[in-house]
Amino acid sequence: HELLQQSLEQTITTDDNSRPSIQFDTLKASYPSENGENTMFNQAFKQLFKDAPIKFRRADERLWHATYVGMHSIDAGGPYRDSITCICLDICSTRLPLFILCSNGRTGSGLNQDRWIPNVFSPKESIPNIYRNQYRFVGQLMGMAIRQKHYLDLKFPALLWKQLVRESITLEDIEAIDMQSFTIIKEVEMQIEQSQLIDNDIDIDFLFSSIMNELRFDVASSAGQTYELVPGGKDIPITAANFKDYCRKYREYRLNEFSRQIDFIRQGLYSIVPSYYLSLFTADELEQAVCGKGQIDVELLKKNTYYGGDFHEDSPHIQRFWTVLNDMFNEEQRKSFLIFVWGRSTLPTRDADFTSKFGINPYYTFHDEIDRVLPRSHTCSFTIDLPEYSTIEIMEERLNYAVTYCSSIDAD
Repeated sequence: HELLQQSLEQTITTDDNSRPSIQFDTLKASYPSENGENTMFNQAFKQLFKDAPIKFRRADERLWHATYVGMHSIDAGGPYRDSITCICLDICSTRLPLFILCSNGRTGSGLNQDRWIPNVFSPKESIPNIYRNQYRFVGQLMGMAIRQKHYLDLKFPALLWKQLVRESITLEDIEAIDMQSFTIIKEVEMQIEQSQLIDNDIDIDFLFSSIMNELRFDVASSAGQTYELVPGGKDIPITAANFKDYCRKYREYRLNEFSRQIDFIRQGLYSIVPSYYLSLFTADELEQAVCGKGQIDVELLKKNTYYGGDFHEDSPHIQRFWTVLNDMFNEEQRKSFLIFVWGRSTLPTRDADFTSKFGINPYYTFHDEIDRVLPRSHTCSFTIDLPEYSTIEIMEERLNYAVTYCSSIDAD
């Protein structure tokens, strides 16, 4: 880790210390738009992409100053973190044309149903320049996360991280996001094997015509389009003579379906973090360096918490709070809580990476109102004003309502 840190320090930009001011229009972002034109991601892309190779390598806790149009928040850290959270929400969504939900997610079957994969483009056509640069911008944001340890909530499957570090992906990696991807091929291979065991004189061509009479030399992509595996493939039936060639080309397509898109992401990543530095990563290590731990580590947060007023770690009220967060909230609620108090959905992975501690302060109000008021957060300072609710059930209900409906940056 020391060697890796030295590599980052040696490539810090020192000739540009200015922090750009980035305008975000959340009202505009709330309206649907063609190709994600209005999204927070695209607003950031237009203002940051060109200078990112310099700006994202600065030794600054915040790489831009986030200004929210029509809001009165002052960016002491909260709006900046919130803007990154919103950008990540756009990346893994249908609002942009860059990524799509994996096949398992669209069919509601198998594992990894919440994983997003690069959108699919025809193998015969070039990817439009705007999309190439937007994929590069995704890579630049990954590089920023590695340098700043401001982790991104990106729900990408293992095969994407593997390809970024040039690890070979396997058919199992593809099946992990598309359990039906090789079903037909496997069934035919099994049928041939079983038939030959029973009767060596079986007519293999008849077997193919009965099982695969509607299949041709083409493939259904992860996005549902059909592409020819060879010129004129839509008119070439699958026979015993060409079945092995079909299997080879089919698997080759599926193994390389996203390679161009991932190349562009890697280019953006390399523009922020040296390629030799990344060559030391495994896929799992890269994912953790970019995204932090997959789950909110409540014990780690607890170790990096201070208490204001009369609160202390052993206060019954504080004990109830940690019980709610750890035992009564699910993972999505814990992420929502973190967004509510800090404007980000992931924690650092270790104590040393906390740039600020989490603070729990008293919420002062009249005693007879205490169970009716909601907790109040300050994302810039990573603190919460917590009323001393009379029961743990009321605390759970009030906290859940606040993190679900009140996580607006305008309250900062």
